[in-house]
Amino acid sequence: MFKKIFILLLLSAITAFGQSGKNNYTPSKLPFQKGESLKFRISYSNFFGAGYASIEVKESKKNGVEAYHIKGVGKTTGVISWFFKVEDDYQTYINKETLKPYRFIRKINEGGYTKDKEILFNHQANLATVKDFKKNTEKSYEIGDDIQDMLSALYYLRNQDFSHLSPNDEIELKLFFDEETYVFKLLYLGNEVLKTKFGNVNSLIFKPMVQSGRVFKEKESVTIWVSADKNKIPLRIKASLAVGSLRADLDEFKGLAHPFNIIFNN
Repeated sequence: MFKKIFILLLLSAITAFGQSGKNNYTPSKLPFQKGESLKFRISYSNFFGAGYASIEVKESKKNGVEAYHIKGVGKTTGVISWFFKVEDDYQTYINKETLKPYRFIRKINEGGYTKDKEILFNHQANLATVKDFKKNTEKSYEIGDDIQDMLSALYYLRNQDFSHLSPNDEIELKLFFDEETYVFKLLYLGNEVLKTKFGNVNSLIFKPMVQSGRVFKEKESVTIWVSADKNKIPLRIKASLAVGSLRADLDEFKGLAHPFNIIFNN
């Protein structure tokens, strides 16, 4: 049940911002910056700790072009790690001006299930080249104009303007991973003042339309709360699984580009 613990949380976070369109901010006013770091505490069935997931923003260069290097890691801890160990490493390199990815890295070990892949994006040719280091293979695939990888999408789409959304509006997002382009849909539910460890925070609520069956309990079993400020960071993710439930809460943050609007402290 924990085989895709990090990918589940990562995709949930990404789809909370899933709206295609052009950037609504200039690079100097992005909702994130170098040094931003978010850490999430993961619990199973609200009973015991299952692990953590974290995402950090750094800087890089490719051929003299400024880029962001973003790294996300997920890891099981405590009792869960005794019988199902997860160590996931996701990295993306995105152009600072276009916020499009040019390199994506995925190295995972989930209870012995491993992957070691790299995707190189050529947006001019609309191609994604997938290198599978386990199988020693390399293959190119056609992609669309606004395609993102699993990690770059979170930062590209944090720039979108959600002020026009009304409850029950549906949003779509296109991602390329595992050699395919996927379309994720989600529903905007409205606003809520969410109680967090930092205090009460005004949030936006989204519900992705996920595939039921092997992992999720039903089609609409994931709910995400996102800060309703200029940062647009995930605050809480809850998912009903086939057995039990999974929850991730923002546990630590630093280097935010804008003030974190806490209504009042607990």
